[in-house]
Amino acid sequence: MIKVSRLNGKTFILNALLIETIESFPDTTIMLTNGRKYVVKESEEQVYDMITSLYKGIGLAGMQHAGGNDEE
Repeated sequence: MIKVSRLNGKTFILNALLIETIESFPDTTIMLTNGRKYVVKESEEQVYDMITSLYKGIGLAGMQHAGGNDEE
């Protein structure tokens, strides 16, 4: 889950695993896999960084193969 802000400044928690796309129109718009859209204050890059951090924190990104180099 990531914490983002509506344009009026009110924050809410969003399930980052449901995010399908993030676009700037110029406001940042997040589209979920269920078709819902959210317009947030944070930039596209800030949302991306939050998602990347979350994925790394729960082990979905940044994992390296424990067996070493695959070219061996």
